[in-house]
Amino acid sequence: MSKQQIWDISAPVDAQSPVFPGDTPYTQKWSWTLSADCPVNVSEISLSPHVGTHADAPLHYDSQGSAVGELSLTPFIGPCRVLHILRQDGLIYPDDMANTMAGCPPRLLVRSCQQARTREWSPAFASFAPETLDVLHQQGIILIGIDTPSIDPAASKSLDSHQRIRRYDMRVLENLVLDQVPAGDYELIALPLKWTRADASPVRAILRSL
Repeated sequence: MSKQQIWDISAPVDAQSPVFPGDTPYTQKWSWTLSADCPVNVSEISLSPHVGTHADAPLHYDSQGSAVGELSLTPFIGPCRVLHILRQDGLIYPDDMANTMAGCPPRLLVRSCQQARTREWSPAFASFAPETLDVLHQQGIILIGIDTPSIDPAASKSLDSHQRIRRYDMRVLENLVLDQVPAGDYELIALPLKWTRADASPVRAILRSL
């Protein structure tokens, strides 16, 4: 029997991880350090929950929405499809995936970058047209993911795609790293932490061969 392959699709998280301008970057300091008087290293970490690969909660775009720790884990684990729609920036429209959705599992991840930008911020990145979310919802998709910082353009104030996500109660993964993942179907595991008041959570996202 062939060995099941695993792809780690999570961005590294450290002080070099890019964030939206004005958001809280990753910082770490040591509260305790190993010494003759101390048996352990213990750090203190500060960061936005949107640093690195993360899951958005409805609370992120709806003041009455659920916090990430209240969400069902079902959408974050199970069969998914990876699509390659490579572009530097701009919107992803339904026509971009029209011939690749037959038999699609209920989770969809889109690779837009030749190489995910895990070390520098750029406002130019691919995102979803809101009508794409309409079509995906109609096709039974319950979770979408992308290898960019947001499903909406960086300059958007209305967050039209996030509002579609709110309307359809879909789930979102952002800042994935899909550079080495061939297009195809996989098992996704990307569980958010049980942060009961947070608007997002880091995830350690992986794909497994079916």
